[in-house]
Amino acid sequence: MEERIAMKELSVGFVGGGRVVGILLEGWKRAQKLPVSVVVSDCNADSLNKLKSRFLQVQIVVGKPGLAAGQDVVFLAVHPPVMAEVASGLRGTIGADSMVVSLAPKFTIAKLTELLGGFSRVARLIPNAPSVVNLGFNPVCFSPALTSTDRTNLTSLLDPLGECPEVAEAKLEAYALLTGMGPTYLWFQFQALRELAVSFGLSETETAAALKRMVCGSARTLLESGMSSAEVMDLVPVKPLAEMEAPILEAYRTKLPGLFQKIKP
Repeated sequence: MEERIAMKELSVGFVGGGRVVGILLEGWKRAQKLPVSVVVSDCNADSLNKLKSRFLQVQIVVGKPGLAAGQDVVFLAVHPPVMAEVASGLRGTIGADSMVVSLAPKFTIAKLTELLGGFSRVARLIPNAPSVVNLGFNPVCFSPALTSTDRTNLTSLLDPLGECPEVAEAKLEAYALLTGMGPTYLWFQFQALRELAVSFGLSETETAAALKRMVCGSARTLLESGMSSAEVMDLVPVKPLAEMEAPILEAYRTKLPGLFQKIKP
């Protein structure tokens, strides 16, 4: 079988031009791995113009997704409510050797293949916002129709963004809750601590260094110390926000399971 196009030559198309597209483009740009050819299509001209102002070499197309869908790797960067309509509209526009990569939960490879009129060269990816600084955790699964060369080319394209483990498709929605949306559970708390630390007299630089080490170290202590979660949480005797733990835990335990059921296929 003839080897498919090499990773460094892959052109990239995005159908959809929202936040996640900016995250991936910024991660590639930061790593100096921005694909040579990138086409982004979206109905929202304002979103496209914002991308163009940040990534001058990116080609933008308002409305018609045909050009974006004609690239070697086609990312479906749209939300689940419009995925069926968008994917169905791409029938006949995707090249026979192209790969389609969905960035949304809920729609399985089998369903995407059906919506695309039988096109089965499909992968699914749950993007992670820290990809913007090349520290993402972006789990991916592949259709059986993709060859080992296809998979290597796609993971090589994604590697500059951070980790890209291959996982079972049935686990992608769990990853969507854990890694895809997970930063939103924490960022507002990190920012509050950041602002307070500066108000207490630390410089921005001192605060950034301490916060980064504290957050990373705390996660690794919970996951790698070999201690039970109760033992870890008892390491610090003074807990200023202890009375807030119950309502926060209740929010996790009620909100997230309901959302998980909503995004499951």
